[in-house]
Amino acid sequence: MGAQKNVLFVVTNHTKITNDHKTGLWLEEFAVPYLVFKDKGYNVKVTSIEGGEVPLDPNSIEDKPEWKAAEDELKNTSKLSKDDAGQYDAIFLPGGHGTMFDFPENETLLSILQQFAEKEKVIGSVCHGPAGLVNVTYKDGTPFVKGKTLTAFTDEEEVDMQLDIHMPFLLETKLREKGANFVRGEKWSDFSVRDGQLVTGQNPQSSQSAALKVVEALETV
Repeated sequence: MGAQKNVLFVVTNHTKITNDHKTGLWLEEFAVPYLVFKDKGYNVKVTSIEGGEVPLDPNSIEDKPEWKAAEDELKNTSKLSKDDAGQYDAIFLPGGHGTMFDFPENETLLSILQQFAEKEKVIGSVCHGPAGLVNVTYKDGTPFVKGKTLTAFTDEEEVDMQLDIHMPFLLETKLREKGANFVRGEKWSDFSVRDGQLVTGQNPQSSQSAALKVVEALETV
């Protein structure tokens, strides 16, 4: 059964917060779910907003041999295309601060996520990945996250990193403004939540539990 599932990853290409703060994809948030899905026998496609090589947040780089296969997928990604929308059972959005800049207004990503929402397909994301959800609406204009129980990188965690002043918005605050029922665990601890076909994780520590909840959602479709 698992081998029939197709998962689409979408990752950031944005490289800096300020001249002093390089950013990109947070590696753990991609590598750990990637390995969970591959271990289940899923077909995985890795795309990015612009295509090509994906920048990694320097603070997220770890020498973990078990992540090498995942890292290799980031060297030459396909550019996200609206053609990707119909072929996948789930979409997964890893974080990294880069997503705060190139996810929220990307027309292709918004279109694909709207199609997933309308068809009640599985949508998973972790940490700053839910930045891709803040502007998603159903066709009638209702915010996708309105009334949904979810989590993401918290305002408290952002302040802890002293990057809150550099963000275009605070993710927790924005999700609440859009009507989400935002829930959270202790800062820097594993916390993820599933609401129907939507799965979200709070921070990098939540990468595996969020991925496992996506598997759970896929296997009960």
